[in-house]
This record gives sequence, structure tokens and C-alpha cells, in this order.
Amino acid sequence: MTMNAAVVADAEPGTVAALFRALGEPARLTIVRHLFTGEHRVRDLTDHLGLAQSTVSAHLSCLRECGLVVVRAEGRSSLYRLADPAGLRGLLAAAEDALATTGAAVARCPSVPEPRAAS
Repeated sequence: MTMNAAVVADAEPGTVAALFRALGEPARLTIVRHLFTGEHRVRDLTDHLGLAQSTVSAHLSCLRECGLVVVRAEGRSSLYRLADPAGLRGLLAAAEDALATTGAAVARCPSVPEPRAAS
């Protein structure tokens, strides 16, 4: 596998790591994947994920603060959608390609901490 040095060199490593941390929590990643289907209210996401409303709201807040999700008001509801669906789709596709190469080694890696349980 070859890496495009120009692409890798453009981004600050700390910023790239922050992006992966934002997407590295399983519930947030599940929210992102669900938002590929379009805009959703917090209630829609809580029903889909089976998590408490406060938990989903906290994850959406993180994703919004990171610029990955945008929100708009509609009546008394807030609708959330992905800020850059094409970019996130490409990133997740690249992650799946990398996982196809590494197999289960990433999941077994002792240096990668387990995510905290969602409340």
C-alpha cells in the first residue's frame, strides 16, 4: 500500500487524531452512520440506538462542535444532518479498506483502550 505524501502532510497530526477521537466512540460512529440516511431528530436517534436522550444529545453536541454534524430548527424540533456526507463516506470507506487489510488485529490491539460503556 502506498500513501499519498501530499495528502498526509497537509493535515496537522493532532487535528487528524481529534477527528478519529470524535468518530472513535461507537455510539457516535453509529449516529454518523444513521445520519447517512438523512436528517433526524434526537428522538429518532434515541429510538434507533436504544440510548437515553441525554446520551444521544451529548454525542450530537460533540459531533456538532467538531463540525461533523449541523443542526437546524424546525418548529419545536432540531434536525441533525452530516455536514459533509461525501467526505465522511470516503473516510469510513478508507477505514473499512484498512480493516480489510489488518483483519481483527486492531480490535485485539492492547494499546488501543476499550471505549467506555454508553449510559
